[in-house]
Amino acid sequence: MNFDNYKFHPSSLGKIMTPAKTKGDDFGETCKEHLLECWIEATYGRRKEFSSKYTEKGTLVEEDSITLYSIVTGKFHKKNTETIVNDFFVGTPDLFDGPDIHHATVIKDIKSSWDIFTFHATMAKPMNKMYIWQLLAYMDLTGATESGLVYCLVDTPEHIINDAKRKLQWNMGVSDPTALHNTEFLRQCDQIDFNMKFSDIPKEKRYIEFVMKRNQEMINDAHDQVIKCRQFLNSLNK
Repeated sequence: MNFDNYKFHPSSLGKIMTPAKTKGDDFGETCKEHLLECWIEATYGRRKEFSSKYTEKGTLVEEDSITLYSIVTGKFHKKNTETIVNDFFVGTPDLFDGPDIHHATVIKDIKSSWDIFTFHATMAKPMNKMYIWQLLAYMDLTGATESGLVYCLVDTPEHIINDAKRKLQWNMGVSDPTALHNTEFLRQCDQIDFNMKFSDIPKEKRYIEFVMKRNQEMINDAHDQVIKCRQFLNSLNK
């Protein structure tokens, strides 16, 4: 396979932009590992899958997070489903302002936090570099001059909560989870419910938004790195 026109997803741009530790090397180890995964997928059709309870929740509650964001901002937002492509990237931004996704003025990416602790942790540190590069790629795709990274805190799906309770039941060796004498187990189950549901917290306190302007210099650097990565991918064929 020829990789001269290979396009990267915005979520992977941060990986290929990881700086090298060795002077004179174009690629960091994270970049090389990701490029090898891309080459294997393109060559053999095998994709390295990754999933966890955190990513599962994020996928399942995305619409809930968008609804929350619409309510607190007083502006209706609808999930974008159109995938767009340019010479370097291919992706599907979550939300946008503008006449259409190809002429967006602002794009927004929605992140659904696992719990109240990970939600508030985002305020105590700079924006994740992976997300910075992701937003830059989306702005490159759409032409947007501004972007937003929106963290939302919404209830965890019931089956994930039940999985946590079943794990607790197993760890505590509880045979009958409904038995009233299992007071400590029942107490911890109540705590799981409380830790994974957030309707008692005002909606306006359940979203955090970081705003970032377009940086064309960084986008140009990303374009240059994509070209180098394509050359590396082609070299793997040999």
